Amino acid sequence: MCRSIKTLREPYASDVTDDDMRAAALQYVRKISGFRAPSARNAEAFERAVDAIAAATRTLLDDLELKQVSRAASGGDQSD
Repeated sequence: MCRSIKTLREPYASDVTDDDMRAAALQYVRKISGFRAPSARNAEAFERAVDAIAAATRTLLDDLELKQVSRAASGGDQSD
């Protein structure tokens, strides 16, 4: 797939913004369409696709149920 799309879920990323999701959606649409920048007649369809994928990304990230790993269990901050 597109190597420049970064993982946007914990623990790989934190504080993911709408701009981060839009950037990933834009990269995806560019890859799928084969256009870095669409022609004027395709610009609206291109933008709709980016908007839809960004929204789907937000829904996915909001709905994912991730297993919480405590710092102690992961070998993190232990002061014994």
